[in-house]
Amino acid sequence: MRRTGLAFLLLLALLGLPLGVAPWFGWGASLGQPQPFIVENGASLGKVTRALEHQHIIHSAGQFRVLARVLGSDAPVQAGRYRLAAGMAWRDILSALQQGRTERQAVTIPEGWPAVQVAERLNGLPGLAGTIAPPREGSILPDTYAYESGESRAAVLGRMQAAMARALAEEWPKRSARAVVKSPAEAVILASIVEKETGKASERRTIAGVYSNRLRTGMKLDADPTVIYPITKGKPLGRRIRQSELRRDTGYNTYLKPGLPAGPIANPGRASLRAVLDPAATDALYFVADGSGGHVFAATLAEQNRNVQRWFAIRRQRGEM
Repeated sequence: MRRTGLAFLLLLALLGLPLGVAPWFGWGASLGQPQPFIVENGASLGKVTRALEHQHIIHSAGQFRVLARVLGSDAPVQAGRYRLAAGMAWRDILSALQQGRTERQAVTIPEGWPAVQVAERLNGLPGLAGTIAPPREGSILPDTYAYESGESRAAVLGRMQAAMARALAEEWPKRSARAVVKSPAEAVILASIVEKETGKASERRTIAGVYSNRLRTGMKLDADPTVIYPITKGKPLGRRIRQSELRRDTGYNTYLKPGLPAGPIANPGRASLRAVLDPAATDALYFVADGSGGHVFAATLAEQNRNVQRWFAIRRQRGEM
């Protein structure tokens, strides 16, 4: 309490005791449904209390200000988006506004999203400041991130990139002897391919094993997603790859030469990073879709050709060929 004595007694006489201070402590109030409440930059307590009354969160802006002066703090209110409810103790409302306890919101970046989609999602979020360009491909860790209204999009992106840096620092020292990638940067590139090749968690290490075997023996990766990346920047192609595209040297086309492409083709999740750093022990060099959302693996070209014919038969049965 900042003021005591006669001033405080006069206040209570004017408001009525205990009714005058009941809203401050929330006595006898029933809590309503939380609702969004926006405090703009530079807003005064007077403006904020009038808005609180307008939204029926409090019943008297004047009474709130008097109680705030007598029983509360004179700290300024903080800009942001809050969730407040009628019936909340006014001291709790004032404390939330002065301490900046804004509503926490979250954005999810799915595994395998390319940088252009990350930028589109962040730029489309309401309540954030500024705009961002697509980040460096492979530089963010797909996950769910909390943010506050009024925060800059660059700051949210920075947390995503810091999370990827931490993940690489944590996972790289754990790599097994089967890993063929020679640096964390190569791990991100190969993990981005694995991420694009399968949506089944159970297949990641096996597909990483296939590509590790190919890299180890000097075979071309022949990965369709690497051909698509320069065309769409990682978004779905929506059609079959053309023969002319398979012959085009873009730096990413793994049908033309052995080795990794020029860079990542998406933002891989931690599970795909772990897969390429500890690939499955397998003799498989090939895989093709099995018609159920997964893949069938083969160690020889003859076996792969049989699997491909079975896949073609499934597609013909479905009317896709």
